[in-house]
Amino acid sequence: MTVDQVLLAAPRGFCAGVEMAIKALAAMVRAFEPPVYCYHEIVHNRLVVQRFEDMGVIFVDDISEVPEGRPVMLSAHGSAPEVVTAASDAGGYMVDAVCPLVTKVHHEVKVRAGKGFQIVYVGHEGHEEAVGTMAVAPEAIHRVESIEEVEALPEMDAPTALLAQTTLSHRDWESVQDAALERWPDMWTPGRSDLCFATTNRQGALVEIAPKCDAMIVIGSANSSNTMALARLATESGCERVFRVNTADELPDDLSGTVGVTAGASASEELVESVLNRLDPQNGVSEVRITEEDEYFPPPRRLRDLLGAIDAATALSLGRDPSLSPPSGDRQLGASEVLRLLG
Repeated sequence: MTVDQVLLAAPRGFCAGVEMAIKALAAMVRAFEPPVYCYHEIVHNRLVVQRFEDMGVIFVDDISEVPEGRPVMLSAHGSAPEVVTAASDAGGYMVDAVCPLVTKVHHEVKVRAGKGFQIVYVGHEGHEEAVGTMAVAPEAIHRVESIEEVEALPEMDAPTALLAQTTLSHRDWESVQDAALERWPDMWTPGRSDLCFATTNRQGALVEIAPKCDAMIVIGSANSSNTMALARLATESGCERVFRVNTADELPDDLSGTVGVTAGASASEELVESVLNRLDPQNGVSEVRITEEDEYFPPPRRLRDLLGAIDAATALSLGRDPSLSPPSGDRQLGASEVLRLLG
């Protein structure tokens, strides 16, 4: 492998929702004796999941698998209302780590369905976010992900609304949106796009560098919707060689010239660093940044209350006035560093 230069996309890697979810689950690992349970993978990255499994977290795909009274976290992708209720009723400590952007879409579905709308929802079949969103109002929602599926929808006498899975690529979304608006010109759409700002930013950064690269490396898992969208977009943007990898060990040995690197929203900076070390470019790494991201999602309120109680108890045990103790520095410590400490 003889790589001349690496163009490193920015923003890349963990988004605000993933940061929040990982740090929230790490806090539960510290607060409770194992096992701590998590409904679905906390984020779509196998290495992140493995790190938590090593710390005693058990991931389940059915909330009934959580023993009564055990602490449980619901994943960042959002859960069906009946799952949230079942987790709450199980008697253990429950934290819902759903991304606030997904919560926004759930709210829009509930409100529109309550007003008698039929909802056209653009999302990937079987994706956890799509499954959870559709469960908010299953009688009023129609999932599509292609122009053909829009055209196959029945005629609707009720008013219609258009909503979307947050991690779609703009290119996937726009063509389906245009087809839906052509069928229903008066269709309601939200004032602010459902598409995640972090997904949009990562795609914009990739488009900036992909045409300049002999090969493009996209770091992230195959079950990550936004990661797969980045890989497709790299090819569509003119890069002839595109590789999605989980780790640096999966890089091909024949890379040369200028190589671009980015990471999906569920991939840590630790993985990015290992890829850069393996590429070892002769002329160094140039970061290409298209925008700054300073969004921050605080831990779920219930977890903040728990952390506050732990801080107060720690202060008392050390003979300090709890009111003078600073809160846990959640914002100052990034999720990548939290994962390092867990390791």
